[in-house]
Amino acid sequence: MTVTSTQSVRRTVIPARREASEAAATRSRAWTRLLDEVREAGQYTTTAEAERVTRIVLSALGGHVVGDERVALARALPPEAARVVASQAPVTRPQTAAEFVDGVAARIEGATPGTARWDVSSVLGVLPDLVGDDLIDRVLRELPPGYALLFGKADLVPPAAR
Repeated sequence: MTVTSTQSVRRTVIPARREASEAAATRSRAWTRLLDEVREAGQYTTTAEAERVTRIVLSALGGHVVGDERVALARALPPEAARVVASQAPVTRPQTAAEFVDGVAARIEGATPGTARWDVSSVLGVLPDLVGDDLIDRVLRELPPGYALLFGKADLVPPAAR
């Protein structure tokens, strides 16, 4: 009877471990895919550089996206990226897109506003294909005007109310 119950436990535990391992591999592949896309978009020489820039940009973005959009964005991103976004405290004052880029420049050693804009666009520009245009459009509605270009989207001004 002990053998039977031990075998039963093994049959239950081993598939659970295998599923957890497969889930971890899937998360890792999704994170790797994101980094590969950022590396290509930004023409970074190493994956480590792409990862450093990705973490900095996503942490800056995380403070600006709140509420349902923040939850939806975190769910759509690979878990590693989701943690970076979700761990940020909301900003106390919305920033213009230029202020956002300047804030990222301040976090990257030796960055200028021009190189920071490149970094920001390299990361945010891959997100629409990764998480979907609909979600990015919802995020953009929550941000001040000017952010759409950072995501590689047209920054259309809505017609004035009549």
